[in-house]
Amino acid sequence: MQFLNPIMTLIPVLATIAYAAPNVSGDLDLGYRQMYNLQFDDAHKTFGECERLRPEDPLGPVSNAAAYLFAEFDRLEILQSEFFTRDEDFKRSKKLTPDPAIKQAFERELEKADRLAGAALARSPEDRNAMFATVLSVGLRSDYSALIEKKYMTSLKAMKNGRMLAEKLLVLDPSYYDAYLAIGVENYVLSLKPAPVRWLLQMGGAKASRQEGLAKLKLTAEKGRYLRPFARLLLAVSALRDHDHAQAAAILQDLSHQFPENRLYAEELSRLRKKGAAN
Repeated sequence: MQFLNPIMTLIPVLATIAYAAPNVSGDLDLGYRQMYNLQFDDAHKTFGECERLRPEDPLGPVSNAAAYLFAEFDRLEILQSEFFTRDEDFKRSKKLTPDPAIKQAFERELEKADRLAGAALARSPEDRNAMFATVLSVGLRSDYSALIEKKYMTSLKAMKNGRMLAEKLLVLDPSYYDAYLAIGVENYVLSLKPAPVRWLLQMGGAKASRQEGLAKLKLTAEKGRYLRPFARLLLAVSALRDHDHAQAAAILQDLSHQFPENRLYAEELSRLRKKGAAN
C-alpha cells in the first residue's frame, strides 16, 4: 500500500470555516471550495477576481497557484498514486509528464504572491496575512518539487523552511490554524523514516515527532480554514496506516459529502468498503 512518504509535504489546499484572516473575503473561500470540487476553471475565475479586487493581497495569486497545482495533481492522478494505491507497480508504470504551460502559470502566480508578500513584510515585518501567504507559497513549491518533479531533497528543504515560517507566524497569532499543517506534515512524514535517517534529518534541524505531527494535523483538521479538508485527508491516510478503517471511512465519507464533485474521496471510500466486505 503506497501511503505517506517523504514527498508528502504541506500542500495547499483548503476550504471552510475558522480564523478570521485579514483581507480575506468570501470569494477566496468560494475559490478553494471550487478547487476541492475539482472545478478548476471556476476556481481560477474566482481567484482572478480576488486578485483584481485586491491587487496588493498575496493570498489571491498564491491561491490561484494552488488551483494550478491541484489541477496537475488531478490530471496526473498523483494523490491516488502517492496516498492510496495498493498496486506496487502503479507508480513505476505511470510516467509523469508535467504540462509546461501549467508550470509556467503556476510559477507566475507564485512569483507575484512572493513579490506582494515581500513588499507587505518590508512595510510591516509582522504582517500576518503576508506571512501566511509566504507559508503557502513555500508549501506549494515543495509539493511541486516532490510530487511532480521527484526532487525530494529540494522538497525536504522547503518543508523545513515552511515549518520555520509557520512557527514564526503562530508565535504572533496562534489562531492561524492552517499554519499548523506545515509543522504537522514535517513531523509526521519524517517520523515514518528509519531511525538513522530521522537522526540525520534532526541533526539538520528537521522535526520528526509522530505524536507532535498528528496533534498539529488535528488542529488544522478541526479549526483550519483553507487547509482543513487536506489535513483531514492526511488524517484519513494516517488512520489507514494504523489499520483504523472505521476512522478513515468516517473522514472520507464526510469529505465526499462536503465535496461531491471530487472523485478521490468517493473512490477511496468505495474501495475501503469493498475491502471491509471482503474481509
